[in-house]
Amino acid sequence: MVLDLLTTDGYDAVQLRTVAAQAHVSLAKIYRLFHTRDELIIAALQQWMDANAYADVTPPEPGESVRDSLTRLLRTVFEPWERNPKMLEAYHHARTGPGGERLDSQGLIAVLPVAEVALRDLDPGYLDDLGLILGNMALALIGRFAAGTLPITGILATMERTVYRMTADNEAASRRGATTR
Repeated sequence: MVLDLLTTDGYDAVQLRTVAAQAHVSLAKIYRLFHTRDELIIAALQQWMDANAYADVTPPEPGESVRDSLTRLLRTVFEPWERNPKMLEAYHHARTGPGGERLDSQGLIAVLPVAEVALRDLDPGYLDDLGLILGNMALALIGRFAAGTLPITGILATMERTVYRMTADNEAASRRGATTR
């Protein structure tokens, strides 16, 4: 029910009284389960992300390039958001509010093991730079989308271009042991 509200009407539509009424339970019961509206929304988003954004995250294929692995990973995570833009808006609002770090942690737990396999042979300095740039780029693009200055389809396209640029011109630097600093 919370997911339905988020998907159809967005973040602001989720009100504890509305949820209680639709669930046919008392408002007191809702408050016993979720002390705040933020907790309720974060729990719903975590459930949605597990079932959609992170459900199909898989390790790289044998012989798959770093670029192809990262691109496939980004598509797996971001295509469900493209199909559900109100959920991405809710995610943006929730992750910047109280308890929102739980959403970031969930993403890291889902994506890092797969990314580590794809990136295990990279130079550590290059890997640090890549993680910093891609992480900040994703958050900035999501913020622009939530602010209405970027269409939902611009996020994945920009992330893919970023991965391409970070890997295409840096083949030698991206290999373990390369000295670029």
